[in-house]
Amino acid sequence: MGTNVNLTPELERFAQGCVESGRFNNVSEVVRSGLRMLHDAEQKRAAFVASLDAAMAEGHRDGFARAADVESSAQAIIDAARARKR
Repeated sequence: MGTNVNLTPELERFAQGCVESGRFNNVSEVVRSGLRMLHDAEQKRAAFVASLDAAMAEGHRDGFARAADVESSAQAIIDAARARKR
């Protein structure tokens, strides 16, 4: 499948620089590499959004913790750890 891509002058210079550096054989390889990176980033973003949705559902199901409660619980754990060291 052939697809033509129009790059801004800045991106064209960048892509040509990548080719000139010897890392890529041509601009098409540079574009494919960039698209693979974007694809990976989008998959990670989708997984992150899914984890946020799952956390939100868990919060609705099990109830949300208030920051003050979490801080109080964390402080109690710290205090207990310090007491065991004495």
